[in-house]
Amino acid sequence: MTKIPQTIRPCPCGSRRTLQACCGPLLAGRDQAETALALMRSRYTANVLKAADYLLQTWHPSTRPETLEFPPALRWIGLTICSVQAGDHGDSDGKVEFIASFRERGRPGKLHETSRFVREQGRWLYLDGELH
Repeated sequence: MTKIPQTIRPCPCGSRRTLQACCGPLLAGRDQAETALALMRSRYTANVLKAADYLLQTWHPSTRPETLEFPPALRWIGLTICSVQAGDHGDSDGKVEFIASFRERGRPGKLHETSRFVREQGRWLYLDGELH
């Protein structure tokens, strides 16, 4: 299999931009998410790339687990944003409803969640989510 260079690899979040121009700088710690939606997209990308450190760093300390494990047979295959409530530049909280599609052991599945985000000290953090 040919490895696609990061500069032209599509971002897993579905933004239609390259990973380098989209979520890559966030995951590398060179930038911070400006909105709750941007953080949600980057966290999805982090799950695709199995970037546990990023997921833990962007999780609110009050709800953050000590460790994360990625099921080896699970492969994320798509993200659909259903709705966004607040979570913009002037907001202190926001919600993003999404559907993340996956395959696990050859079977398709979907994670439908409304995630809650808070902004503390100018930084967006994932607080928790409600499954649908």
